[in-house]
Amino acid sequence: MSTLRRAGPRKAEDRSQYGDQTRLGMIKNKSKQATWQKWFTVAVSVTISVACTVVLWEYLHEDDFKEVFARQTDILEGKFFEVPCSKDYESHKRFAGCTPTKCGRAVQDTVVNREEALKMLRIAKRGLSLGGSDGGASILDLHSGALSMGKQFVNIYRYFGDQINDLFDEEDFALYSDVRWRIQKEIAKEFGINITRLHLTKPTFFSRMNNTEAKTMHDEYWHPHIDKVTYGSFDYTSLLYLSDYKIDFGGGKFVFVDELVNRTVEPRIGRVSFFTSGSENLHYVERVAWGTRYAITVSFTCDPVHAIEDPSLP
Repeated sequence: MSTLRRAGPRKAEDRSQYGDQTRLGMIKNKSKQATWQKWFTVAVSVTISVACTVVLWEYLHEDDFKEVFARQTDILEGKFFEVPCSKDYESHKRFAGCTPTKCGRAVQDTVVNREEALKMLRIAKRGLSLGGSDGGASILDLHSGALSMGKQFVNIYRYFGDQINDLFDEEDFALYSDVRWRIQKEIAKEFGINITRLHLTKPTFFSRMNNTEAKTMHDEYWHPHIDKVTYGSFDYTSLLYLSDYKIDFGGGKFVFVDELVNRTVEPRIGRVSFFTSGSENLHYVERVAWGTRYAITVSFTCDPVHAIEDPSLP
């Protein structure tokens, strides 16, 4: 009988142990569930964060905090944006009445007319037809004769000899010189410098850009750079655009990299853009997405030692 009486408490104890195990299992399950929910929440949060980051990156990559300084559809008689001069000029010999003391960038659409720009474009195309880079950027320098050819450069005057006279004539070079002189006058006027102390310098060249994959470092035109650092002789840089943004090509906008917001110039055929060459005007050209972008870079120095003459037929 005592055995039977002891049997009752063991069953109660078993039930208690079973209940404890059940509760322990439930607690473990709840703990696992809570852990799973925690990690699920973290995973969702991370996924959303990554997605937001990607979207934001794509937005910033696309717009890059850009403000349009000059639209392709604008016709500007003169637009100027002043910026503080950098200290770059202090490490070079200064020339009174020429070295920048007022710095900034300007755009004008009335210096060169469309007909003249189209003639300059034809000069560029004829010269570049002799060669061209294997990558997406080709140059033609009528001063030195440098022409992109594959992965290197050749001198068109030596390489092609008398053929040059079949491509260019005196009228072409006269227009080139006249356009250069007009740009020089506008720079002197805008920055309040003595035009006789401003000199054409090298390199001054036509450029052709497209979306062909880069083959050499010379094809990678999209990296931010400072002209005064790249070419110590530069004091003022100008460009004459020979094709239209969104008509002849996509991408390829000119971008000034500023502290808070980048400012873009959309190329327009006949548009002249010029700026002081120091680090106050860090800049780059966007990659061309489609089509072909033509322009001519005309560079100026205050140092007569680095002056060059206008090109002429050999």
